[in-house]
Amino acid sequence: MKQLAALVTFAVIFMSMNKSIAQTASKTESATLNHIAVYVSDLEKSSYFYEKLLNLQKIEEPFKDGRHVWFSLGAAGQMHLIQGAKTNIPHDKNEHLCFSVSSITDFMAKLDEQKISYINWEGTAKAPTIRVDGVKQIYFQDPDGHWLEVNDQRKFQ
Repeated sequence: MKQLAALVTFAVIFMSMNKSIAQTASKTESATLNHIAVYVSDLEKSSYFYEKLLNLQKIEEPFKDGRHVWFSLGAAGQMHLIQGAKTNIPHDKNEHLCFSVSSITDFMAKLDEQKISYINWEGTAKAPTIRVDGVKQIYFQDPDGHWLEVNDQRKFQ
C-alpha cells in the first residue's frame, strides 16, 4: 500500500512538473513574423512594382475594399500594401525590407531594363556592396520611396 501511495504521489508530482515545464516553454516560445504592412500612395502602381519586379504572388485579402493588396512571402509571412499614404515622405535607407535572389547580377540587369536606379550601401550607383560573408547586396526604392535591399544570400543556402 505504501508503494502504491508513493507511486501515486510521484505521478502527481511528475504531472504537475510536466505541466509547469510545458507552460514555461510556451511562455518562452519565439514569436514568428506574420506580415509586414507597407503604406502606399498609389496601390495599383506599388502592387505592379512588387509583383513584376520581385515576382511576388498575390494572395486573397479579406477586406475587398480596393485599399489592400496582399502578397505571400513564403515562410517569412506576408506583405500587405495599404492605400492611403501621403506622398513625398523621405525614408531612411537603414529602415528597409530585404529580399534574396539567387543571382544579384541577373537582378541588377532586370533593374537596368526597367530603368530603376540602385546603389550600394555607400551610395555608389550600379555597384553591389560585398559583405564580409561574401553576400552581395544592392539598394533601391519602391514608388513611395521605401528602401529595399536585394541580396544573393539565397545562393549560399
